[in-house]
Amino acid sequence: MEEFARHETALLVAVDPELEPLGEQLRAIVGRGKRLRAAFCYWGWRAAGRPDGDGIVRAAAAVELVHAAAVVHDDLIDRSAVRHGLPTAHRALAPRAGVRARRTGRAAAGRALALLAGDLLIAWSAQLFGACGLPGAYLGRARPLWATLARELVAGECLEVLRTGADGDPVRAGDGDDCARSLQIVRYKTAKYTVEHPLHLGGVLGGAPPELVSAFSRYGLPLGEAFQLRDDLLGVFGCPGTTGKSNLDDLRGAKPTVLSTLMRRGATDAERRELGVLLAGGGALGPDELARYREIAERTGARRGVEALISARAATAAEAVAAARRTGLLAPHCAEALDALAGHCLARAS
Repeated sequence: MEEFARHETALLVAVDPELEPLGEQLRAIVGRGKRLRAAFCYWGWRAAGRPDGDGIVRAAAAVELVHAAAVVHDDLIDRSAVRHGLPTAHRALAPRAGVRARRTGRAAAGRALALLAGDLLIAWSAQLFGACGLPGAYLGRARPLWATLARELVAGECLEVLRTGADGDPVRAGDGDDCARSLQIVRYKTAKYTVEHPLHLGGVLGGAPPELVSAFSRYGLPLGEAFQLRDDLLGVFGCPGTTGKSNLDDLRGAKPTVLSTLMRRGATDAERRELGVLLAGGGALGPDELARYREIAERTGARRGVEALISARAATAAEAVAAARRTGLLAPHCAEALDALAGHCLARAS
């Protein structure tokens, strides 16, 4: 990925040296991340009985570039200032916009540049996938999955935007429908494109049979949901020095998370009113407000409720792998790799 980014940004800057700040930021974006989606794509291929090779590594890197683009756009939507302990793309690019941005403001110019950087990363993912070196017939059978991945990822992001502040009135008690709607966002915004779709892409590239692709879903969907639920908890209770993100982002954005839904469900009327004030605080939120939000999450049992959902989904994913191994769908070394990846997804602090 880093080699690809160096090559492509060199071509970009060859258009005009003024583009170097954008190239620098693109290289920085590509150089960060856990590479989970690439790993799942790779092991989907290996589970289909295919050997290691440069072609699948490049195809897996293409999947990771989709994630890089999604991160840039997600930070724009959320107006996040920090990721991985560094300024987000729009924040990093704002000071580089130069004097020409004075009329509209450097912050607006930074957001525009980041939006375009994310768009270019999407284009790079298609470019890298098409030139990964695997046979054309392999790529042809996997291409329809790219459309599914993009459609469902955008659907999840859009649902979060549409439902933030729409059905998440903190004064109203959270009910089962609210929780289901929050979980739907989790599934489409994160779970599918983090685990299920990368596994499907790798598997279909490798000619996996339909029953193995189905087993990937039985493993990937609950694991992907557990991954995002863990992320939601880390967003509130994690250490910013470890997560690299602010604990206040979800509060400032009044995100319709499962945690906030369970908090409303277990809160007293007074606490719901207090949540209404906290989630309407926007940029005025600080350490005291975060501490109170955490107190309500603990007292209502919302944090324990999310942990229970994570545990249940982790168990479902583990059983899916065990069943696929018992029936011979998964070779032992592939089953072990998927179990290890599940552990990496869930036992994390960032």
